[in-house]
Amino acid sequence: MKFSELGLSPKVLASVEAVGYDTPTPIQEQAIPHVLARRDVLGIAQTGTGKTASFVLPMLTSLERGRARARMPRTLILEPTRELAAQVEENFKRYGANHKLTVALLIGGVSFDDQLRKLDRGADVLIATPGRLLDHFGRGNLLLNGVEILVIDEADRMLDMGFIPDIERICKLLPFTRQTLFFSATMPPEIQRLADTFLSNAVRVEASAPATTATTVSQFLVPSGRDSVDKRAVLRKLIREAEDLTNAIIFCNRKRDVAIVQRSLARHGFSVGALHGDMDQRSRMATLADFRANNLTLLVASDVAARGLDIPAVSHIFNFDVPTHPEDYVHRIGRTGRAGRKGTAVTIVTPLDKKYVAAITKLTGQPIDMMQVEASDELANARYGKRHHKHEADADRQDVVAAAADGAAEGASGEEAANGDATQRGRGERKPKREPRRGREKHDSEAQREKQNAFGSQEDIPQFLLRSVRPASAS
Repeated sequence: MKFSELGLSPKVLASVEAVGYDTPTPIQEQAIPHVLARRDVLGIAQTGTGKTASFVLPMLTSLERGRARARMPRTLILEPTRELAAQVEENFKRYGANHKLTVALLIGGVSFDDQLRKLDRGADVLIATPGRLLDHFGRGNLLLNGVEILVIDEADRMLDMGFIPDIERICKLLPFTRQTLFFSATMPPEIQRLADTFLSNAVRVEASAPATTATTVSQFLVPSGRDSVDKRAVLRKLIREAEDLTNAIIFCNRKRDVAIVQRSLARHGFSVGALHGDMDQRSRMATLADFRANNLTLLVASDVAARGLDIPAVSHIFNFDVPTHPEDYVHRIGRTGRAGRKGTAVTIVTPLDKKYVAAITKLTGQPIDMMQVEASDELANARYGKRHHKHEADADRQDVVAAAADGAAEGASGEEAANGDATQRGRGERKPKREPRRGREKHDSEAQREKQNAFGSQEDIPQFLLRSVRPASAS
């Protein structure tokens, strides 16, 4: 099937052709006709299957009729993270090149005033994170009773991040007659309950079974010691020996570990950047731009920051930590093997991760091959941590020996001084009482002044007294 058979408008078809696509993906082929028919849609698809275009393209066709009013958006798209929201905005700009639509982006880290100016112009498409949207609504900056289409994207991630109460509140502010599009990569019971609440007579579209991984991704488990220094050594060995590595994303469970791993790789000469939730928006977007432009080879990221990122040419995924939620594993490895490309996902496991690995294999329904990696040379060459470089270890050992020698010398001199004092005391000689330091300094300064001239040193004598006096002539 071709895009021309899905019922899209000529303007949208021209934009799709200009981008270079002519055949829709399975999720696009199934979802687009139902969206154009104004049906509620429940879409379940793996990441990297063209899910975003499955609602962007039909929305552009529907928005060709009508116009927006000030502070009353026509459509609303909710995203869990700033990066995903900005990514959807890029899709609207790419496919909506032939449309004169106003797209407003409401995310944190950006000035309220700039966003308000966009709302005042009238937004055809409003893309927002739940928190910033409710902030604007609370300030009276927008009305939601004119929304015709609501899109809830990455619903399972919304659940993980605690956004479900916010989404429930937002949905109560929207018209009952709206069209709702609900997309998720996994379908836990909580998400199913949410879909049953907000969707009306919805069409269920599944491009794949829930929580399955792409067949284009090769998956491996690599055992490691439980210490962080051991895991970092294994990670470096994996990166150095990886075949056909063009770029890679390295996932950590905690923001603190993201910074530690990034600094460690940079010290060992790798081209690497970091992406986590504590970074300001400008730094996050700059890092992503460098990674997309291949200015950075490696990107160390947390789940929140990298969720749903569309970077087509990522060749490898490295899980420095096994995710505690098995759904996160599906989303992580979905960053590679996108759009039919081959990809590799490697997870470093310790003896403490057995139950998490078991949960992942139970969710995906497929075993993961084990791969052995010998990283003893990386441990021996580690510059920092518990194991030092040979020369640095020798230098440390010499410093310890020197410090011990200095301490022994100080101890000997102290013993000699103590013996001398004891001898004096044994002869009946009384050790003179030491004066306070300030008292000694005062006494010395007074004695020195008594020895000097009335004017102190020669420098202190006035110059007119030092001039030669002309003798008086004899009368």
